[in-house]
Amino acid sequence: MKILFNKKFLKHNPDSLFEGSYRIKGFQDIEDTEANGEEFLSLIHTTDYINKFKYLCNKNDYLAEVKLSKDTWEAALTAVGLSVLASDQGDFAAVRPPGHHAYSDRSEGFCFFNNIAIATQRLVNMGKKVLIIDFDAHHGNGIQELFYRTDRVMYASIHQLYTYPMSGFPEQSGEGAGAGYTLNYPLMLNCGDKEFMQALDKLLIRGNEFCPDAVAVAAGFDGYHGDRMLNLNYTENLFFNIGFKIRRNFSHVFAVLEGGYHEDIRKLTDNFIEGVNKGAKPPKIQWDDNMAIG
Repeated sequence: MKILFNKKFLKHNPDSLFEGSYRIKGFQDIEDTEANGEEFLSLIHTTDYINKFKYLCNKNDYLAEVKLSKDTWEAALTAVGLSVLASDQGDFAAVRPPGHHAYSDRSEGFCFFNNIAIATQRLVNMGKKVLIIDFDAHHGNGIQELFYRTDRVMYASIHQLYTYPMSGFPEQSGEGAGAGYTLNYPLMLNCGDKEFMQALDKLLIRGNEFCPDAVAVAAGFDGYHGDRMLNLNYTENLFFNIGFKIRRNFSHVFAVLEGGYHEDIRKLTDNFIEGVNKGAKPPKIQWDDNMAIG
């Protein structure tokens, strides 16, 4: 797994104290990857919404609490493009604007196009089953709604309870064909690595039963103890362990950056990727004196 990035992301809403460029300045040493995702938008989003968003960007208007611009439009298309590319290559798309709160026809919570949902739907259209693991500490209400009624996508989220967007309760488990394919593991205030890993272990049991062809990771780093918005206490080592465990369980893994409101996102991303890459290596064979050798 490697990082996919483009400096266009730095030009979108650069000075915001919340979802601003400060979040991704640590990725500037990564060579730009170009990928325009406009052709994939309609996999998830309505034509009316796409046109409305483009119009508001050209008018430098506001949407989802964010100041828009033509740079926002370019960044959003590139974010989708890199997310799709990451899904093909097994890479980490370090993008903004983020996406997991976005619905098919509206934006929410700094999110305009649902990057990981678009990449996932493309895989589904290719006949694949996809497990989405969302460890952003805000619940991904947009992803949940988009796949709530299908058995081709299992959405699993570990997040802080009773915070924006006030969703992601265990009883929200899917409807119709999707009944049982939405998994929510909310954590109480001040939970840390131990509680997260307990939830992840439960998630991985269900995920393995699903037998996915691909695993999409919505990688939000706002559960980190240094985050300015939320109140969880994850350490930097947790993200290595997340990557390692996921890759030990599943062979095709890709990831897309979501939230995280601090300046350590690059460090935590590197830890996650190191875990994935270590997890991809076969475990060393332990010598067993009882093994028969023919």
